[in-house]
Amino acid sequence: MQTLTTILRKKLKDAERIGILGVGSELRADDVAGVLAAGQIKKLAAKKKNRAKLKIFIGATAPENLTGEIKKFKPTHLIIIDSADLGTKAGKIRIMNPDDITGVSFCTHSLPIKVMADYLLKSFSLQITIIGIQPKNLSVGAPPSKTVLCAVESLSKTIASLL
Repeated sequence: MQTLTTILRKKLKDAERIGILGVGSELRADDVAGVLAAGQIKKLAAKKKNRAKLKIFIGATAPENLTGEIKKFKPTHLIIIDSADLGTKAGKIRIMNPDDITGVSFCTHSLPIKVMADYLLKSFSLQITIIGIQPKNLSVGAPPSKTVLCAVESLSKTIASLL
């Protein structure tokens, strides 16, 4: 089985412009994972001299509102990070292709990620990678769990190391 780093390295091999879209609600505990990861990647990448151009998008609970900005940037590669009910233990990270996300429940946004991904794929040529993080707790007003925070930190470091 390939590691997360190996899979992402292959997916980002020919990247010229990389977009990172963090999705989730800051009001629902672990649902904020995608937003936190995007923020951490931005901080880590700022310390590096990137070969590829990078732009971070914080989609929160309405990532579809950023499709215009994403199209304007025209990334060759877009990584979407979100909490997702993967049916696994909390903190598990899984990479999915847009076509493979049927049956996966993304947490708090109204437009399904697959619909937004399909729209972007029809708008211009790019490769989309969707990364789901299994939440432990989605209670309103609760802080993110330590398990998911550790997963976010690990994923952020992995992605930043590949930029």
